[in-house]
Amino acid sequence: MTPSIFLVSMIFVGISMVVSMILKSKFNKYARIPLSNGMSGKEIAEKMLRENGIYDVQVISTPGFLTDHYDPTKKTVNLSPEVYEGRSVSAAAVAAHECGHAIQHATAYTPLEMRSKLVPAVQFCSMIVNWVLLAGLVMAASGNTTLLLIGILLMAVTVLFSVITLPVEFDASRRALAWLQGTNVTTTQEYPMAKDALKWAATTYVVAALAAVVTLVQYIMIYLGRRD
Repeated sequence: MTPSIFLVSMIFVGISMVVSMILKSKFNKYARIPLSNGMSGKEIAEKMLRENGIYDVQVISTPGFLTDHYDPTKKTVNLSPEVYEGRSVSAAAVAAHECGHAIQHATAYTPLEMRSKLVPAVQFCSMIVNWVLLAGLVMAASGNTTLLLIGILLMAVTVLFSVITLPVEFDASRRALAWLQGTNVTTTQEYPMAKDALKWAATTYVVAALAAVVTLVQYIMIYLGRRD
């Protein structure tokens, strides 16, 4: 890794850590604010799924903190204990967001389908890309840039995945917030808090995508410079 790439990586690691800290702080803050309707995250998720005509998706609890996700292969909305059992603004926001992904799946939302198709390739590329890039930089020093180009192509796949993730996450939050507001699951006081929590969750994906794109551009510049 060249000094410039290392420096940029450290900058984005720092930004990512700050955003992650703010997200956890927001989640914990809104987790202490009970919903007026007293519903749990599980109940909210099941209600949102039913009201969107989805009956083949199961809402289950998964271990960990902020490990919430939707699994399209098993058709399960996986909620962390704090969300699954929680009756707070945070629980409502996160549960509705994950159901937003289930709705995307049910309606064949194009960016989600594209991301799902990329998963096998991304898993493969992620395993070897750093080693290929490292070896490529070493060989490029002696004038052979072929391996570096291969590494860039592998990295481009992972970057594409990060970029496609953005509309998927933003759309899931949009669906969640529209439903929370439209069904009055959150009050006029609770809704802005739910929106704020999901905004910071989305910011983590934005930072990751920006870091990936900037790093890819730097490797491309190195490749073009060594090729000349």
